[in-house]
Amino acid sequence: MRLLVFFDLPVVTEKDKKNYQKFRNFLLDNSFIMIQYSVYVRICRNQDDLEKHINRIKSNLPPEGNIRLLQVTEKQYEKMEVLRGQKSTDEQFSIDNMLIFD
Repeated sequence: MRLLVFFDLPVVTEKDKKNYQKFRNFLLDNSFIMIQYSVYVRICRNQDDLEKHINRIKSNLPPEGNIRLLQVTEKQYEKMEVLRGQKSTDEQFSIDNMLIFD
């Protein structure tokens, strides 16, 4: 099971940028991996694990912006198609075929 996090946070003021960075670091510290700008994913062992991470996100919401969560099964996640133009110089594939950005 995977938990996807989509977010759109303001980055106009210095305080906005600090809140954005704090939320992004929170995701990274909790084993989320960026698969696209402002889209992060994490593997969850079961429903209890997924709910634990949802609650952690809810406890660490930035004061402004939009955050969306989507849970998908491993089978659904495997069916994701990645469409892109020329490969970015800062992306690589990990051993388990998840897209990871440096």
